[in-house]
Amino acid sequence: MRLGSNAVYRLAAPVVARISRTGANVQEAHRAIGVARWLESVSYPAVRALSLDQPVIVDDRCVTFWEALSDNGDEYASVRETAEVLAQLHALTLPPNLELPPLSPFEKADRRIQSSTKLSPADRDFLTEKLTELKASYSALSFSLPQGAIHGDANVGNVLRDRHGKATLIDLDGFTVGPREWDLALTAIYYDRFGWHTREEYETFTEVYGFDIMKWTGYPVMRDVREFLMVTWISQKSGESEQTATEARKRISALRTGASRKDWHPY
Repeated sequence: MRLGSNAVYRLAAPVVARISRTGANVQEAHRAIGVARWLESVSYPAVRALSLDQPVIVDDRCVTFWEALSDNGDEYASVRETAEVLAQLHALTLPPNLELPPLSPFEKADRRIQSSTKLSPADRDFLTEKLTELKASYSALSFSLPQGAIHGDANVGNVLRDRHGKATLIDLDGFTVGPREWDLALTAIYYDRFGWHTREEYETFTEVYGFDIMKWTGYPVMRDVREFLMVTWISQKSGESEQTATEARKRISALRTGASRKDWHPY
């Protein structure tokens, strides 16, 4: 189905298998299953993990198994539905038996930079310096919204319609406890910087959710952090094809020069 942080396969049965990279974070996989069980227990619209003992560890990779949402391929939900799903998630209270770690925004950034095989020494040094700068800026933020359970990669690409047309949250691997602004940032950036959402779509999103992150004084820092992490993510994949290597170089150049992000391609 797709190759991202995980390889995602639709099996012959109505089941989806998610296979991690090597050196898998077993705790992260266990956490995703625990989150899925919790969300199912409160009838929250999220993808359901199969009722079996998982994750399964094979050749240093974590494999988890999920109910397929549809029979004929994925259909993305609307921006309005994404806001509704997020607002509902942020209203939930974590159960005492589910321990989520605090958000660590830069946890994977340095490893991604150092493992990127196609980065030039100059680009690697630039990203390393930028990482230090952004860590300092992020640590100085003062958030407006209360902290709680967050998805971590909340955007329209992770809200799909199930076979009944209901908007459903997927990709539960990144759940942590942190500022709700983290979950709102990508929709703002997709509108503000990339042009992937229209003004009307973004205004609908803020109206439905009830908060406009772009009016928050910390938004420029949050925007820069999320963009930077998107660059490190594509950089670690730059060895997979010339297409991803070209995309990584383009994005690094934009960070350096302040060039438009309108030509960044979604992955």
